[in-house]
Amino acid sequence: MTKSIRENFAGSIGPTWHRHLAGTGSLELGRDTLHFIIDGASSRRYSNAQLDDYQNLSRRHFLWRPPLRLEVRARFSHPEEQLQGTAGFGFWNDPFLMTGLRLPTLPRAAWFFYSSPPSNMKLDHNTPGQGWKAATIDALHPVALLWALTVPLAVPLMNLPSVYRRLWPPIQQTFKIHETMLDVDMTQWHIYVLEWGVERSSFSLVKEEHLPPQPILDAQSPKGPMGFVMWLDNQYLVATPWGRLRWGLLTEPRRQWMEVDWAAIESLGNSHHT
Repeated sequence: MTKSIRENFAGSIGPTWHRHLAGTGSLELGRDTLHFIIDGASSRRYSNAQLDDYQNLSRRHFLWRPPLRLEVRARFSHPEEQLQGTAGFGFWNDPFLMTGLRLPTLPRAAWFFYSSPPSNMKLDHNTPGQGWKAATIDALHPVALLWALTVPLAVPLMNLPSVYRRLWPPIQQTFKIHETMLDVDMTQWHIYVLEWGVERSSFSLVKEEHLPPQPILDAQSPKGPMGFVMWLDNQYLVATPWGRLRWGLLTEPRRQWMEVDWAAIESLGNSHHT
């Protein structure tokens, strides 16, 4: 049976969603919207405000498979580079043990993803390693797994610019890494749209509700199943093809938030939400 979900956050949070709160993170319901809040974050403590639908599920029981359509109407308290930490919404496979007891794995994701300095996840050859993006990755299909075995050997060579320019693009293609920066004021209301298809995925943006969607990215699709997540936290990550790897937490005394008006997930085919 095909199912769809629309959550209006009108004074309550529906039973589909699980809260994941840490540090100074909180969820604050207004009359018509939901705020994901980090208030007074410290580099000594992880802070996170998150809703998801996969806590304590095994990855094979994650709820979502293509084809489907995601729409989220959201805005942020601060513009790009002033908002500290990471934030976003979309689908992923939670590869790093953020929730639940699962074995770590390689990432899959299709989402709208933000990261501030000093984050540098330079995965797309032509896109900066930080900022507000539409992005996909699938490091778990068989060809990508074979490439993953060779990447540690190739990392030292990636420090040579000529080798990096030649070698990284085919690796990126194999991992289905596609990214584009979002040319948008994060502090204004926009509708963010993802159509996750079986073969291709498309991202678009509705800057004003009376305007048609503006296409921003067409990409190879990651496979499912994946879980849905919306979050705001104070972490950063450096992970580059030339071997830089670092993780940490950011101090931010200001109150920061992501405000979500509504979120909708609509199944478009025979795949189902179980």
